[in-house]
Amino acid sequence: MIRTGIADEAGRSIETQIRAHKELGWSHVELRLVDGKNVAGELPAAEFDHVCRMLEKEEVSVTGFASRIANWSRHITGDFALDVDDLKESIPRMKRLGVQPMRVMSWLGDGVSLGEWRKETIRRMRELAGIAEDGGVVLCHENCTGWGGLSVENMIELRNEVDSPAFVLLYDIGNTLSHGIEPQAFFEGIRGEFAYVHVKDVKRNPDGGASDEYRYCGEGDAMVKPILRQIIIEDRYDGVVSIEPHVAAVVHKAGGTASDEEMYNSYVKYGRMLNAMLDEITANG
Repeated sequence: MIRTGIADEAGRSIETQIRAHKELGWSHVELRLVDGKNVAGELPAAEFDHVCRMLEKEEVSVTGFASRIANWSRHITGDFALDVDDLKESIPRMKRLGVQPMRVMSWLGDGVSLGEWRKETIRRMRELAGIAEDGGVVLCHENCTGWGGLSVENMIELRNEVDSPAFVLLYDIGNTLSHGIEPQAFFEGIRGEFAYVHVKDVKRNPDGGASDEYRYCGEGDAMVKPILRQIIIEDRYDGVVSIEPHVAAVVHKAGGTASDEEMYNSYVKYGRMLNAMLDEITANG
């Protein structure tokens, strides 16, 4: 099993991101933003070269790119060329780093019918999966923003409709309650169907519906520990487990943006809590 995390939640620079992971005893990172720019299609080439040099120098590997493709900033009626360009520009970067997984979502759908949202999502994803397959990378659809993230049934249907070895599912344990979905029911539906795991935790909304009350892993209501136990012990999952804490804003309750120190310390604390949880699960079953 590979323990890692979406590194920009520890800090802006690649140096800080690597330092946090090394402090946790981790030799892998999942890349998203470096100095505020996404490595998948946004970070300038010279800055990406620096990222590669630092990773090589520190002997750190990359488990995946967390891209902007089809995410919360892009609408199903928007310019599809943005997603195509991000993917095409990312493929040589991913090859350079020896990484295949790329996190994607499935577009906002406000103002369009469910039927049209579904149809266009499938059409676009088939095209993207074809490009990914030709390029030797794999799109990992997360249960988050988009038509595919509305339910576990939609995720499975999208995977089946795209029908490509370059399109798999990414399961984020905490994105259930953050979208108002019951965690155990969702897990049972996606069990055995995913190829990559994200960990976040969140408190249940007492009124039902979505929640943005993120917590350290094991301190929310998303059933992180029992679900990880089922994944690892019962289902023998041995892939990537990547943290996406979202807790720096909670630490900085007064408002505004969390400081660099708060980001770093909360990320390392979160990673240590995951380490302890995984160690106990693997030791005791």
